[in-house]
Amino acid sequence: MNSLLKQDGAQPVDILALENQFCFALYSASHAMTKTYKPLLDRLGLTYPQYLVMLVLWEQDGILVKDIGARLYLDSGTLTPLLKRLEANGLVARKRDPNDERQVRISLSAAGRSLRLTAQEIPSQVVSASGRPGEALGSLRGQLATVRDDLFRSLDGA
Repeated sequence: MNSLLKQDGAQPVDILALENQFCFALYSASHAMTKTYKPLLDRLGLTYPQYLVMLVLWEQDGILVKDIGARLYLDSGTLTPLLKRLEANGLVARKRDPNDERQVRISLSAAGRSLRLTAQEIPSQVVSASGRPGEALGSLRGQLATVRDDLFRSLDGA
């Protein structure tokens, strides 16, 4: 069985050991990140997925559900209940697109727009909690985005 590989002629490495898995490092870092955001977002009354939707809407208000899904890599079955909760909380409005009744357009309410001011402090708090300089996190974000894009491309080609 070839479960052991040698790195640079050193000791054998078990390729199936949990600590050697890139996917686990990414998964556990994502879990830690979500836990870091939780108390910050609790103050805004948002869950992490709702926060991601709000980030998209703060960039581009009045966007179609399908376009939010494309930005966040989420399907409409995941987004629809999330958007309904944001609407129930008075942060967004959902309306049929007048140009295509099959499409739903999401717009920020006044409360949703004003929430942006409170949310502006969150990124710096997360950077601080990471113990890393913002430039290092920006570089890592770029590398992870490249890995994500390459993985999606490999799925498209499969």
